[in-house]
Amino acid sequence: MPAPFSRPSPGSSRPLTTGALLLLATACSDSGATTDPETTATSSSDAGATHSAMSSSASGPTAATSGGAATTAATTSAVTSSSSPATRAATASTGSEASATTGSGGGSTSGPNGGSTSGATGGSPSSGGPRPGDGAVSVDGPQILVNEEPLHLRGVNWNPVPVGGSHPQDLAYAEFAAEDIALMQAAGINAVRTYEPLTDLGVLDALADAGIFVLNTVFPYGGNPASSVDAPVDAVKAHPAILLWVIGNEWNYNGLYVDLSLDASIELIDEVRGRIRDLDASHPIATVYGELPEASVLDRLGDIDVWGLNVYSGRSFGDRFTQWAERSQKPMFFGEYGADAWNATTGEYDPESQATATHDLTREILDHSTVTGGVCSGGTIFEFSDEWWKDQSGSASAQDVGGIAPGGGPFPDSTFNEEYWGIVTIERVPRPAYDVLKDLYSE
Repeated sequence: MPAPFSRPSPGSSRPLTTGALLLLATACSDSGATTDPETTATSSSDAGATHSAMSSSASGPTAATSGGAATTAATTSAVTSSSSPATRAATASTGSEASATTGSGGGSTSGPNGGSTSGATGGSPSSGGPRPGDGAVSVDGPQILVNEEPLHLRGVNWNPVPVGGSHPQDLAYAEFAAEDIALMQAAGINAVRTYEPLTDLGVLDALADAGIFVLNTVFPYGGNPASSVDAPVDAVKAHPAILLWVIGNEWNYNGLYVDLSLDASIELIDEVRGRIRDLDASHPIATVYGELPEASVLDRLGDIDVWGLNVYSGRSFGDRFTQWAERSQKPMFFGEYGADAWNATTGEYDPESQATATHDLTREILDHSTVTGGVCSGGTIFEFSDEWWKDQSGSASAQDVGGIAPGGGPFPDSTFNEEYWGIVTIERVPRPAYDVLKDLYSE
């Protein structure tokens, strides 16, 4: 459940050191391995309220960038670029020739659960697939396409805040990029979703080199003007790592973190969407909703290209795949899903239950992939690493066990223990959930 947010304070970006860049270049040559437990189903009525990486804070009057500095139109890279300008220029040229909202993947075919997919099917959602720089990004029916090949998101939410820090002013993409990207690549992860604009070209270069796309949130906070998207979109729209732009996070729960009504939130999101589209016609635009949106919401935001759903309902998504297919033919991914590693029922650390939920939920997502005729474009699990700032009654320098139990939610305790959600710890030690993803993503 969202908690009160805090206003950001200005900060400076933290560049990668030369040593870190060398580490990253070496680590990015690794790849992942294999396994598989078992799934149980629950109905969608078991779902409770959800939470987010921004549950205690959001951007203030100007959107924060890596390290907390305000984005400007003249943004330059805080780190040395690790991919050639020629590569980025070629990709930008390719991307500018295609509309983000129309694909050319051929005719439609019937998919499972009543969905329909484009003619572009085949391959495996659990490994391989398109990479950044392969070609133009588009959508066609329920599929996200890169160079006309369907993409399945094997993603994580990435919000790296150090011990003692807070969001967003201490957000440190560059500081954590080398270690985090190496771990992601080793696990077969191919996408990150951010909660603030990511405009550091060096970090984006490293992600692209590792085969990782970015779902870049450029409008996280309703207290910003719609024009706040101009600088981050212009700064990185030509970068091959950019897959799509994201507006908001479960804004039906939090009113874009300023308690806007549902109607006002929809109007602002549509205004921001139009502004982004005027700036960039080459990338799809997504918004992230809490649970399944009503048909009326989908109708009013009919120009949104891709929908993310934040869903916490134990060990299964229930009938949400079928429900989505009945409501929309647009691409859908799970913007947040998973479980934390603290068991409020027993009062004990419980990474095994987190791993069980991670397996079962990710297996369902893979089984319903648009790559193989389903209705789901993948997911971004919550989250990559623990964040210690989130329990407002505790200390940002210690891992607190405070949680909320809204009557439905994550396995096994239906309680959101906010500082234990990482598939790796804040010290970057992998949990069993990390190994489960690595196994699933190497099948």
